[in-house]
Amino acid sequence: MTATTAEKDSSQKSAKKSAGAANAIQLEKVGEVLVITFDDPDAKVNTLSEKFSAELKDAFDALLNDHEVKAGVLISGKKDGFIAGADIKMLQACRSAQEVERLSRDMQAELDKLESSKKPVVAAIHGQALGGGLEVALACHYRICTEHKKTVMGLPEVMLGLLPGGGGTQRLPRLVGIQAALDMMLTGKNIRPKKAKKMGLVDEVVLPYGLREVAIEAAQKLAAGTLKHKERELSPQDRALEDNFAGRAIVFRQARAMVEKQTNGLYPAPFAIIDVVEHGMNKGMKKGLEEESRRFGELGMTPESASLMSLFFGQTALKKNRFGKPDVATQTVGVLGAGLMGAGIAMVSTMKGYRVHLKDISYEGLGRGRKQIWDELDRRRKRKAMTAFERDQTMANVVAQLDYAGFNNCDVVIEAVFEDLKLKHRVIEEVEQHIHDDCVFASNTSALPITDIAQASKRPENVVGMHYFSPVHKMPLLEVIVTDKTSKKASALAVDVGLKQGKTVIVVKDGPGFYTTRILAPYMDEAAVIGMEGVEFHRFDQIMKDFGFPVGPIALLDEVGIDVGAHVAKDMAPFFKDRMAAADSDALDAMVKAGFLGRKSKKGFFLYDQGPKKKDAAHQIVSMLKKAVGQGDEGKPINPGALEIFKAHGGKSGGKVDVTEIQHRMAMRMVNEAVMCLEDGILDNPVDGDIGAVFGLGFPPFRGGPFRYVDSIGAGRAVSILEKLADKYGKRFAPTGLLVEHAKSGKKFHPDAK
Repeated sequence: MTATTAEKDSSQKSAKKSAGAANAIQLEKVGEVLVITFDDPDAKVNTLSEKFSAELKDAFDALLNDHEVKAGVLISGKKDGFIAGADIKMLQACRSAQEVERLSRDMQAELDKLESSKKPVVAAIHGQALGGGLEVALACHYRICTEHKKTVMGLPEVMLGLLPGGGGTQRLPRLVGIQAALDMMLTGKNIRPKKAKKMGLVDEVVLPYGLREVAIEAAQKLAAGTLKHKERELSPQDRALEDNFAGRAIVFRQARAMVEKQTNGLYPAPFAIIDVVEHGMNKGMKKGLEEESRRFGELGMTPESASLMSLFFGQTALKKNRFGKPDVATQTVGVLGAGLMGAGIAMVSTMKGYRVHLKDISYEGLGRGRKQIWDELDRRRKRKAMTAFERDQTMANVVAQLDYAGFNNCDVVIEAVFEDLKLKHRVIEEVEQHIHDDCVFASNTSALPITDIAQASKRPENVVGMHYFSPVHKMPLLEVIVTDKTSKKASALAVDVGLKQGKTVIVVKDGPGFYTTRILAPYMDEAAVIGMEGVEFHRFDQIMKDFGFPVGPIALLDEVGIDVGAHVAKDMAPFFKDRMAAADSDALDAMVKAGFLGRKSKKGFFLYDQGPKKKDAAHQIVSMLKKAVGQGDEGKPINPGALEIFKAHGGKSGGKVDVTEIQHRMAMRMVNEAVMCLEDGILDNPVDGDIGAVFGLGFPPFRGGPFRYVDSIGAGRAVSILEKLADKYGKRFAPTGLLVEHAKSGKKFHPDAK
């Protein structure tokens, strides 16, 4: 179907009249259907910016007021995106809760007008329909999406410390049910096409090339009354839980308990989402929308939201390669070592289309590495995130080998062998005999200086560090480390590879521990001191989780591996000297000698897989006993052998617990070291420091990272806390010079900090 020339001319004039010369929205009549196409010429993706929203209002008016038009279609002109959400900068520009609330009310008013229209409107979704973009689609009368890997729908506002402000909290539960809607809004998860159809989020799923024609045809049928949106059928369980006041009360109570458990009550947005949904379901749509706008305004002014938005902008900025585009696009990646890290690096590389040569020294090692990759790919196949064909095709791009055949075609070789400088020297000398002169050699090391590693290279200008975090396929951060000799060309290629692997990439200067390991070292050092003081392990972990860390320091050391922690501590000790505590490091060595390596050996500070696995009567009794001793339902038994080792090395028992002081001792050592990294030139800017700490080490996201945290409490207060701790515990807490300067001048690390 095509529009007549007269209709096209008329619609183009209408678009120009409403939007000026550079239109973000185009109008075209196809018979009695008005096709509204989103295509912002000034942006890669469509967002609900002030300009876009104004044009959208004009487009809706044109749809409603044109008597020749019987139906409408909303579709994107972008290659792989519908509407990616609201323009977050509009929220940042607001100075009061009332201003933020007004943004919500204005959007609600436009979407109410669309939803209440007697002319049916079809949302034709291809690519991302997120946040406000999905809310636009929810206000339509019929939704069609494409079966495509880039088509996803979601309401991720909770990730920014907000709730959906364009009616999403009210329309989504009524469309897909309260439980499914809460799951989407509380997790921010993306919904793929087939699941969207199954849950009733969309009415049809079609192939991408037929989307426009199918949407126009659906609009015509809706207008003629021969097609209708099919309401969701309630199961008996849904009727019991959602179709009455008492059942809904149970759902909302369980949702609050889940959020409390997962967030320790530190994030206000999830609770606000539950409150607003409950308000609307019990008091009606109108009251629900009013409450949505009011709470949206409140959340927009919280420090938690400001911190999370700061991280969002930081991640967005880091999507751009600061070194520019590489001279040659990487096609082939070499990985040395098929262990946990090497296999993980190979997997994230092949999943993004790279051909990977995975080398190990034994068939057993290669077998374990290939199994690790296959298991993860097959898990995704089972979750329908990829097809069996895509799984097999992806796996086929991994060449497992014992020799260097094909390494001459590699543009980058990433080494992931054991943390031993002599071994890394042997590896680099060996591999350089098989790679071309422009090939970049990257070391996946967490502590060894890249400058020292590069001493064995014939081409030190091609040597960089690429520090991945475990598990590689889940952890979002990549720390690229450059030396004084690393070329811009090599740096650009390393960052480009990391970005294509889907990582958030920070670039830091070389030095012991670089940035992330360097700021983690004093944090873990203080944890050892506090542990030796006798603070019970579970209690200690919970104290730091209450501060906002996802896991406590004791559990973290078990996850990382006590042997790895002990090794890194020895490598870092000469650098820190008097800035490290006097805790006996021999305790960790004794644990390693005893085989207490952490989760991987099923024994560390805690015991793993020791109790009954099934939730039978015995399991319930064990759970009750755990609660009685303060472990919580998921508490892990403490390893008696670890306690004996700590006691043998001077550890106490039943130490005094001052929660605030413990949190300050732990957090401020990490914060102080982060500021020192900026002072020493390891970091180029505070944004990289915040991103690295949050996404690499789990620094509380709602606090925004070490630098945003200092801005929020004030550098003066940060210095005061450190000075009091230094008076009590020693000079390891002495505030660094740059922090003192900021305290005296009142300067912020982030100029936009309020």
